Amino acid sequence: MLVDVHCHLDFKDFNNDRDKVIEESKRAGVLKIITAGVNQETNEKALELSKKYDIVEASLGLYPIDLLRLNGKQIQSCFEFIRKNKDKIIGIGEVGLDYQESNDKITQKKNFEEIISLTESLKLPIIVHSRKAEQDVVDILESSKIKNVVLHCFSGNMKIVKKASDLGFNFSIPCNIIFSNHFKTLVDNIQLKQMLTETDAPYLSPIKGTRNEPKNIAYTISEIAKIKNLTEDETQKIIFMNYQRIFHL
Repeated sequence: MLVDVHCHLDFKDFNNDRDKVIEESKRAGVLKIITAGVNQETNEKALELSKKYDIVEASLGLYPIDLLRLNGKQIQSCFEFIRKNKDKIIGIGEVGLDYQESNDKITQKKNFEEIISLTESLKLPIIVHSRKAEQDVVDILESSKIKNVVLHCFSGNMKIVKKASDLGFNFSIPCNIIFSNHFKTLVDNIQLKQMLTETDAPYLSPIKGTRNEPKNIAYTISEIAKIKNLTEDETQKIIFMNYQRIFHL
């Protein structure tokens, strides 16, 4: 009963064995995988994958750095594509802010606020990237009307984590929790009902030097279960229920 709420199955890393990766995920007990678009090309691919594989669902997004390369007309064209396909997707993402890759905070915030408005109008969950921009992401989302926020691979300090948690936001925990004290502490500090599991595949593998895959969600479940003093079966069931509540109600 595993679920991967954030990965990138369309990336070229999977071009040679995508079918095998999906089959191995199924055998490992993965019931659902959300593959996230980051620009127009990958949004189209995410939709294609969701049609091809029964366990794959698509979220369509515009990565903050990709957005900086677009003009207003191009951005609106991407928004229109998302609107047109709203009934075929499970959420909006990957979107957000990234101050590590670009210090153009003003434009990034403006773009993020436009995406939030789009998400509000579609009444969909949002999956948010927040590298080196955690405080701004939480502050901007705080004033939004989005009911279901998923903070992907959230690296903010525990003060910001508490604020996001108090606002009812959810956190998707990556596989590298097995050697990340930050994510161990995050899991220890938030309620299980606000937790999801992700791989960010092909990145953040629990086995250093290897490509990450959805089947590796099992590593995350094992670590969360230890921290929360639950069985792995109990942990899987609760997190899958969280996924259903956030993405399918």
